[in-house]
Amino acid sequence: MKKNTANRRVLNKYSAWKYVVLITTIIILTLSAIPTWFGEQPSIQISYSANSAAKQSALELDRQLKSDGISAAKITEESDKAIIVFDNENDQSHARELLNQQLGEEDTITFSYVSVAPGWLGDLGFRPIKLGLDLRGGVQFLLHVDVDKAFEEQRNALVDELKANLREKRIRGVQVRTKANNQIVVTSQNLQGVQAAQKFAQQNYTGWQITRVDNGFELQPSEQNIQEFQTTTIQQNLKIMRGRIEELGITEAMVQRQGKDHIRIELPGVQDPAQAKNVIGATASLAFYEVKDSDQARSLQSLVLPDSDGRNVVLAKRPVLTGEHIVNARAGVGEMGMSEVNISLDQAGGKKMSDFSGAHIGKPMATVYREYTTNQRGETQLDERVISVATIQAKLGSQFRITGAGSMADAQELALLLRAGSLTAPVTIVEERTIGASLGAENIANGFAALALGMGLTLMFMACWYRRLGWVANIALCANMLCLLGLIALIPGAVLTLPGIAGLVLTVGMAVDTNVIIFERIKDKMREGRSFAQAIDTGFDSAFSTILDANITTMITAVILYTIGNGPIQGFALTLGLGLLTSMFTGVFASRAMINLVWGRDGRRDVRV
Repeated sequence: MKKNTANRRVLNKYSAWKYVVLITTIIILTLSAIPTWFGEQPSIQISYSANSAAKQSALELDRQLKSDGISAAKITEESDKAIIVFDNENDQSHARELLNQQLGEEDTITFSYVSVAPGWLGDLGFRPIKLGLDLRGGVQFLLHVDVDKAFEEQRNALVDELKANLREKRIRGVQVRTKANNQIVVTSQNLQGVQAAQKFAQQNYTGWQITRVDNGFELQPSEQNIQEFQTTTIQQNLKIMRGRIEELGITEAMVQRQGKDHIRIELPGVQDPAQAKNVIGATASLAFYEVKDSDQARSLQSLVLPDSDGRNVVLAKRPVLTGEHIVNARAGVGEMGMSEVNISLDQAGGKKMSDFSGAHIGKPMATVYREYTTNQRGETQLDERVISVATIQAKLGSQFRITGAGSMADAQELALLLRAGSLTAPVTIVEERTIGASLGAENIANGFAALALGMGLTLMFMACWYRRLGWVANIALCANMLCLLGLIALIPGAVLTLPGIAGLVLTVGMAVDTNVIIFERIKDKMREGRSFAQAIDTGFDSAFSTILDANITTMITAVILYTIGNGPIQGFALTLGLGLLTSMFTGVFASRAMINLVWGRDGRRDVRV
């Protein structure tokens, strides 16, 4: 009788496309991991403007650096920029201080790290893994954002708008005052005035709740309004902080929200935090006001501020223009040799300035410098002063200049702050931590030594205990490490930290655990009297559900850690989560592919596993 073999399933056979996917994935991830093996070196990048007089050739830069005792490992010259690579961060910092003094206003110089891997890998888009603060060294700031102070300013602005509206309608006898918890109380014996104020509030203060009281009403911000304001304020401050750090020329920084009202900033490679601290913690801004006569000092519509000489200047209550419309600012020297700041406004700001100056030619306009400071009790205080009063000679546009900012260094710092933006809420540096580059290098050496020791002992155990299958597991484990490092390097924003290295070590155990479960199932099937090929087939199939369940539960933990954690905790969670994926890929898919090719047709029943 003829046997029917048409429906007989072929054991341990992968389709050709699976091998193509496997080999292609391992090759790509291995190429991605190679730049990390070569590492990075500190560098500075000088970008010259089109007509820069400070532009130098690579030979001239090298000669100048050597004359000051600074050794450059490599200098690359391009059409409009030069990249100088150093052996250590100290030479990088000293070189920037030296060269920064010679650059023009439009030239820029930035800190960065460049890969020392072969150039063709960079051309393919492969970059080394970014290292965290604990591995590279640098400085970390924790900032508190005073959202309450910002909301208080918004409340006061609403009070001013409400009073101005009542004055425009010639309604008298209406009292508008503020209370605790950001409440606004409007009272009057004039029923018509109360109704007009309430109608204006309902139309314009949609996020405020109105409660009737005797002879008036109360305005109270809704909880949703407060939450939205807090979220928006933090997001705007994050954006401005990133802009300020870019202005400092630091390209490897990490800026992220931490908790309800804190921002954490990490500046890897920065060993001198003085300048960064001054700029990051600053809350300075400019505003332009109409100057009023001294006899209007007691008017409700006036603001009295001191100037640089201590004399009081009477200003309009509301500014003509605030710093939010400033898009560019550059420090320079005026005709009289005094420092000045050249300001460029956006379209809306230019129109406001043009309309105001055109209607006030021959009248004075004041430039007010605003800055938040923290007193000894930790309270945030607003310091405002007039830095200049100038007579408007002609209609101004979107570009003009101001004087009175102080020395050239003060003008340059003010210009930097204006370019990067004014913070929407005052910030206070509550924690500062500096990690030296040598400590970072020591952390890398110790972390990867632990990883090498763990892998070495694991490879030895697997080779001795599982013999031929153990060598398959060892190859899969090495492939897993390459795939994991390559995957981390490919993910934008992924940073390797010291806890991340701990996640790598844990991944070694997770990857081997996958193979141990599979090999023990194969042994069980061999004891039942099945052939080696049958044991491989059923062993992998029966072990898969157990492996999947174990990895899913661990992945849930990794996701939770990444979601609610920050910094090093996120680094550990990211490495753990990606390690689970690569462990499944190499431990199940890659191991099965190798075993199928070697023993997939082995029909013996006496094989020792």
